[in-house]
Amino acid sequence: MNVFFCVLWSPPHPFPTRRTRLKHTAGTYLPGRSPPSPPTPPPMATALSLSSLASSLSSLSFSSQVSQNPCALRLVRLRSPPRPLVLRSPAPVAVVAAAAADAGGALASAEVEGANLESYVKSRLPGGFAAQRIWGTGRRKCAIARVVLQEGNGKLIINYRDAKEYLQGNPLWLQYVRTPLLTLGYESSYDVFVKAQGGGLAGQAQAISLGIARALLKVSENHRVPLRKEGLLTRDSRIVERKKVGLKKARKAPQYSKR
Repeated sequence: MNVFFCVLWSPPHPFPTRRTRLKHTAGTYLPGRSPPSPPTPPPMATALSLSSLASSLSSLSFSSQVSQNPCALRLVRLRSPPRPLVLRSPAPVAVVAAAAADAGGALASAEVEGANLESYVKSRLPGGFAAQRIWGTGRRKCAIARVVLQEGNGKLIINYRDAKEYLQGNPLWLQYVRTPLLTLGYESSYDVFVKAQGGGLAGQAQAISLGIARALLKVSENHRVPLRKEGLLTRDSRIVERKKVGLKKARKAPQYSKR
């Protein structure tokens, strides 16, 4: 009996097998597969790299301080050097004392003068303004002035103060006050005592003028003609017109816009 052994030989596959693919693609990343881990350096190389990094960091100078946590840095604000203290020479004690004494003396003299004027007015007007015989009331805007005339040498006192001081030396306001007496020639024949309130100084000055003119009528009825001729007996009724609804002021309207 004849036995035949047949050896089947197959040629190499045209495409590489799985083993050959893994062999030739070792160290490369294939899609769908996890990336290969990097090669682990020897321990000696790691120690050398850490020591070189530490030496480079120590050679650098930072203005910040490293805390215990190596990942956190705390910035420290550098303060500028303090400025030199400059001492100014104080003013002489004598000069300061003299200025204080002058100011205090002026204030004290003003207080004494005011007290003296008040006591003087009360001595000249026993019983107050209402008990006097020659008086007149003047009004202007919101100001009201009660005027009392007495024979004297032409003093003019308003609210226990000198008229020039009270009216701040304004020549126009002083002219308002003196006009009635100048018209009749009594500028140095009567002392004028006034109690004014309300309004401003301009309104009070004109109210005083009307009050003096009305008080002069109590001296003599013959004074009416010259005072009327100068317009000193006419009550000026002009006041500020009230604001209207829908307007910005009494008559000023908002800007008109056609469109």
